[in-house]
Amino acid sequence: MCGIIGMVGVKNAIPYLMEGLSRLEYRGYDSAGIAFLNGNQLACKKALGKLENLRKTIQNDARNTNIGIGHTRWATHGKPSFDNAHPHISPNAKFAVVHNGIIENADSLKNEHFPNTSFASQTDTEVIVHLLQKYYNGNMVQTVSCVQKLLLGSYALGIISTEYPNTLFCTAKGSPLIAAVGEVGNFIASDVSAVFGYASGYYNLSNGEICAVQENDIKFFNNDAVCIEKQIEPIIADALINDKQSFEHYMMLEMMQQPDAVRNTLEPLFINGEMCLDSFVPDSHFLKNSLSKIVIVACGSAYHAGLVGERLFEDLARVETKAQIASEFRYSNPIINQNTLAIFISQSGETADTLAALRLAKLKNAKVLSIVNVRSSAIANESDYVIYTKAGREVAVATTKAYSSQLAVLYALSLYISKIRQSVEGEMYDGLIKQLLCLPQKISETIINTQSLVKCLAQHFYTQNDMYFIGRQLDFAVSMEGSLKCKEISYIHSESYAAGELKHGTISLIEQGTPVIAVATDETVIGKTVSNMREVEARGAKTVLVTFEKYKDCTDKSEVIVIPETASQFSASLSVIPLQFLSYYMAKLRGCDIDKPKNLAKSVTVE
Repeated sequence: MCGIIGMVGVKNAIPYLMEGLSRLEYRGYDSAGIAFLNGNQLACKKALGKLENLRKTIQNDARNTNIGIGHTRWATHGKPSFDNAHPHISPNAKFAVVHNGIIENADSLKNEHFPNTSFASQTDTEVIVHLLQKYYNGNMVQTVSCVQKLLLGSYALGIISTEYPNTLFCTAKGSPLIAAVGEVGNFIASDVSAVFGYASGYYNLSNGEICAVQENDIKFFNNDAVCIEKQIEPIIADALINDKQSFEHYMMLEMMQQPDAVRNTLEPLFINGEMCLDSFVPDSHFLKNSLSKIVIVACGSAYHAGLVGERLFEDLARVETKAQIASEFRYSNPIINQNTLAIFISQSGETADTLAALRLAKLKNAKVLSIVNVRSSAIANESDYVIYTKAGREVAVATTKAYSSQLAVLYALSLYISKIRQSVEGEMYDGLIKQLLCLPQKISETIINTQSLVKCLAQHFYTQNDMYFIGRQLDFAVSMEGSLKCKEISYIHSESYAAGELKHGTISLIEQGTPVIAVATDETVIGKTVSNMREVEARGAKTVLVTFEKYKDCTDKSEVIVIPETASQFSASLSVIPLQFLSYYMAKLRGCDIDKPKNLAKSVTVE
């Protein structure tokens, strides 16, 4: 969840640390800090709140240092406060540590190793600097090896010490961390984007590995402090942080980028106009003859995309499919085996619950396929098969283009499996492929045709305390995503329901003027959804219908948002667009921090 940056180089490290933190702030913005060597002493600067507060704290500091570490925090152990902010310094002022993850046995370590010690913070991290001080034996790599073997949980650690004034140390387990090679020095970071433009290549740290970074050298060791070799990977351009261009917020930019994100995601899945996923999925013999079940596991918006996939795999490929929330799946006893295809969806490829669920599926011998947006991420590295979305860098916490790209992959995958299993063939298959390839253009049309209307609707709804989103079948999955967007960036309490469930309890909450947003694109159930709208309208609700042109006259009491016609199987990619806009404009009218909503972070790397 938190962001880590570190540098040792030939130039003043502080500007590079601050730039790196600005690129990592999406990972957490409860507090931020840097630690660096000032002569033969450690110096530390911290500030509560967003990075701009730290920037103000150090703007008049003229100190020059060639080595330092930085951190931007999303609070887990201990509330956001100055004392709980990272970096943490050891009592003897010789070690400074930044940490991403959770040390699950922090309290027991404190009780066992430091029973009479008073700790300065409420964090789990502070025990690490105490352990480094206690077990330091003159060899830093051996000391880190000793300390990490005491830690339970997940961690990525960046460490500097007065004992090694020209070396930056790091180690990781279950949390992402890279070491990168640059012309002005070498770096460590939670994310490649933090060092883009400064570094030409990077190394991923595997679990338990230790890294010693110097200005012109990077050495790696296993968890027993034995030197090992690793292969460097090039840094490619799509790691670059997006410029907001002329847009006020990253979220608006990223909504506008959805046509390109979907187009770029689909392009590698086609060869000469024919869909070909042979290199991305299990072989056709397995898919046709052995595959008996599909499970889709994800969190948040990725889970909502998975719900769409669940419907399509059953409807098109005729395979029993279940979409599950990762944090529930990982603690269940799922009925899966070697004939199960387990699909894991994550924008970052780091999501802790999804990664743990993936490992459970592998233990049960399922075939594991991941859909991720970040190359060489933990989930991608541990999967049997990977399909990368091509959304590019997504900065806003509330996902838009990554979600749309995940949908595109699920559409293609369901069609590919359906063709192999001969459950969809001939004209129907060809028609769906044609509609799929038209999606980027239709997403663009949806953006153009709905933005102004939705902006006006937001004026009527932004003062509300409650909103409801309803739909049936695939439309229900979209309503769940719309409700989540509403909650996470506008802070309006919202719920989503299968439309037929309203009368089983929820309709009691409808009052005069309560907004109810209905998504209805499925001709087999649209009449039922409209009936449910009339039920809430009779209780005073203000309704909005998102539907195709041919259904726009099915109600005379609702505001209607028309989206372009497409196959009902792919309607989620279009109907979600006005719901994204609605949340954005309501959040803007309410004065919310749209790109960095309170209490949230982009990558959820803790349980």
